[in-house]
Amino acid sequence: MASMGETRPPLALGPKLIGRLTPELILRSPQYMNCVQLYEIDLRASRVAAIENLGATENQFDSIDLSDNSIVRLEGFPKLPRLQCLHLNNNRINRIARNLEEAIPRLEWLILTNNRLTNLADLEPLSTLPRLKYLSLLDNPVTKQPKYRLFVIARCKRLKVLDFRKVKQQEREEAERLFGAAPEQAAQTFEPEEELKQAEAAVAAARPAAAAVAEPSARKGPTSEQITAIKAAIAAASTLEEVRRLEDALRTGHLPSEITIGGGGEGDGAAAANGASAMEEG
Repeated sequence: MASMGETRPPLALGPKLIGRLTPELILRSPQYMNCVQLYEIDLRASRVAAIENLGATENQFDSIDLSDNSIVRLEGFPKLPRLQCLHLNNNRINRIARNLEEAIPRLEWLILTNNRLTNLADLEPLSTLPRLKYLSLLDNPVTKQPKYRLFVIARCKRLKVLDFRKVKQQEREEAERLFGAAPEQAAQTFEPEEELKQAEAAVAAARPAAAAVAEPSARKGPTSEQITAIKAAIAAASTLEEVRRLEDALRTGHLPSEITIGGGGEGDGAAAANGASAMEEG
C-alpha cells in the first residue's frame, strides 16, 4: 500500500459492466487507510445498481464506500465480520433488508444521506444491528415524519449520533416513553413479496402433516382455486395484519368471509376464481 504522501499510479481499468458490482471491479478499485484509520475500499460512482459479490473483498476491509451509485436495496451482504463502516449516501435506497446483523455484526457507522427511505417502518431492520452508533438519514423523506428522531433513537438503543447530532439522555427517555414497546409489538417492515413466499412455504410444509392425520369425515382443506385467490389477496394486501390473517387462512383452510370460492354455487366459484386471476395478472 502506498504511503500517505505518495502518489499512486493510475489503475489499469478494463471494460466496465454497467450496473453490476463484479469481482473484477472490486479487485481494481482503490484501497487505502482513511482519515479515521480504517482500511477502506472505494467503490464510489461505479454505476452499481445492487450490492453483490462483496465476498471478493475476503473480509479485508473495515470500511466500504458505495456512495454515488444507484443502489435500491440495502441487502446482498455476505458474512463480513470485520466491516465497521458503510458509506451509501447519494443512492436510491428505499428498502432495508432484515437480519443484517447476521452478515455485518460489527457495523458502527452507516451513512444513508440522500436516499429514498420514506416510512418509519422502513427503518425497523436497523434495530437488530447490535453495534450501530453513528447513523445519518439526512435528506431522506422519512426525516419529515412526526417523531422520526425519537423513533430511531428508540429502535437503535446504542446510537450515539443521529444525523450528525449527538443523542441526548433526555431524548432517550422521551423515545423510550413513546416507542419503548416490546419488539413483537413494534412496527415491522411490510414486504408483500417476502410475506407471500413465506405463506407459500408454510402451506407446502403443512400439506404432508395434514394428509397423514386426515380422516374421511374431516373438513377438506382449501381447493387450488381458493389457494390461488388467497395468494392474490396476500399480494394485494396493504397491511401486515391482513397478510398474517390470510396466511392463517392458507394454513388452516378456514377461508375469510370475503373469499367466497367454493362457498356458493358453481357460478360464484368461477367468478371468484376469475377475480383472483385478474388480481394476479395486475
